[in-house]
Amino acid sequence: MVVIVLTACPAGLRGHLTQWLLEIAAGVYVGHVTARVRDRLWGRVIELAGPGRALMVYQVRGEQRLSFKVHDHHWHPVDFDGIMLMRRPADPAALATAPPSGWSKASKRRRFARRASTPTRPTDTPERTQSE
Repeated sequence: MVVIVLTACPAGLRGHLTQWLLEIAAGVYVGHVTARVRDRLWGRVIELAGPGRALMVYQVRGEQRLSFKVHDHHWHPVDFDGIMLMRRPADPAALATAPPSGWSKASKRRRFARRASTPTRPTDTPERTQSE
């Protein structure tokens, strides 16, 4: 099984892929082809993609039973202890801002809720009344 996802690719490439695969949504192609045809289709995708991006997921032997190929895509496949994962690029704006210092709001709620739910201990000295 092969899945190819195209983004901003020319119509000629889309037409070429419909000869071999079914287009189930705009820019998403699915089919069952041999490894030789799959590799040749991927070569055509790279050749005809122009300014567009392409992502291919296909079946292989192994624990995960699938692999990825990308062309001009922001996300890249990374082998992590034998499992292929897609690494998303970090947002530069998120890296530039420092996390706020101090306790988070959730930890404050947890801490004060715990304090309010625990019974208070009696003190050693007797309480003073207002008449004293």
